[in-house]
Amino acid sequence: MRLKDCHNFHDFRRMARARLPAPIFNYIDGAADDEVTYRRNTAAFEECDLVPSVLRGVSEVDLSVTVLGQRLALPFYCSPTALQRLFHHEGERAVAAAAARFGTMFGVSSLGTTSLEEARRIGGDAPQVYQFYFHKDRGLNREMMARAKAAGVQVMMLTVDSITGGNRERDKRTGFTIPFRLNAAGAAGFALRPRWGLDYLRAGAFRLPQLETHVDMGRGAMSISHYFTEMLDPAMNWDDVAAMVAEWGGPFCLKGVMTGADAKRAAEIGCAGVVVSNHGGRQLDGSRAGFDGLAEVLDAAGDRLDVLMDGGVQRGTHVLKALAMGAKAVGMGRAYLFPLAAAGQAGVEQALELMRHEVVRGMRLMGCASIGELGREGLRWRTGGHLADPTAPGIPTDRTAP
Repeated sequence: MRLKDCHNFHDFRRMARARLPAPIFNYIDGAADDEVTYRRNTAAFEECDLVPSVLRGVSEVDLSVTVLGQRLALPFYCSPTALQRLFHHEGERAVAAAAARFGTMFGVSSLGTTSLEEARRIGGDAPQVYQFYFHKDRGLNREMMARAKAAGVQVMMLTVDSITGGNRERDKRTGFTIPFRLNAAGAAGFALRPRWGLDYLRAGAFRLPQLETHVDMGRGAMSISHYFTEMLDPAMNWDDVAAMVAEWGGPFCLKGVMTGADAKRAAEIGCAGVVVSNHGGRQLDGSRAGFDGLAEVLDAAGDRLDVLMDGGVQRGTHVLKALAMGAKAVGMGRAYLFPLAAAGQAGVEQALELMRHEVVRGMRLMGCASIGELGREGLRWRTGGHLADPTAPGIPTDRTAP
């Protein structure tokens, strides 16, 4: 399969699967427990219909948005994800360059394989966030924030849904760890992908630059689950976060908020935004889809902070539905990771271009010339097999049949 033959999420996923060793593909593709929430994230969009307005004279479409104080040329962005150099030897360098080319936001993870400073240089003037976790080591938390500020990162994004590791059984079956400590099944998956191995070795020593002063990569193996379980602090509370918001002194965002009550609390302690997210279904299986929880968060605190969402986004119509509900911007995860794995920077750029085309086309068909013209009047929810007006009480947040 060739890059030019990739026209959608599923094409990129197939190309990535053909290139990646099975343990790495399953790390990207997998989720927690029975992966119910992972499937639900995308399925939730199918329960909502777009209702276009015609004869609106849409000749030009403006996709720009302002979110968390940053101007984005696109209403979707590359969510921060870990370990990108495993997916392709260019790793975060490719994603930072692609996002900068399209004028959208990119996030570097605590578990990133490229340093904050290098990603910032590659990204140029494009908005950049630093996504980090709350560690038991308070010195590490302070060091991370100071380093991000010195690097010129504009937005701090704290992940709050991962105080312990999710049960990712695909990784257990292959023995996926960092560095690699594979079982027989996992080793066989690597043996079948020698080209990936050559590219990986040529790229130099594997590093986690944000953590290298606190994690010894040369001593033993660290599973992702072990990192979450041993290094992160499950006692993190609102007072801890309030102190970090004050110390950062700039736009601070919580990633993983799923209730209106938590969104209100985030606004009260000075957060500029929240991301409605369930970590791509990788933490608490059986939890609500991000799109299903969006209206509750927006109605509770959308007038006090910027509400973003991620999870299950595969199409431009998914982006349109979230924006019409009221989200300020929409995060992509696997939707750019599979393209990265398939073809590096060229793959990410093609995925962003395809998504841009889909959103522009959808905007024209909806009769909207700018993101601000999208609204809930352009949505109808399927409730008990019938279409429902989203302005009716309870409809946006409760799809149980009457």
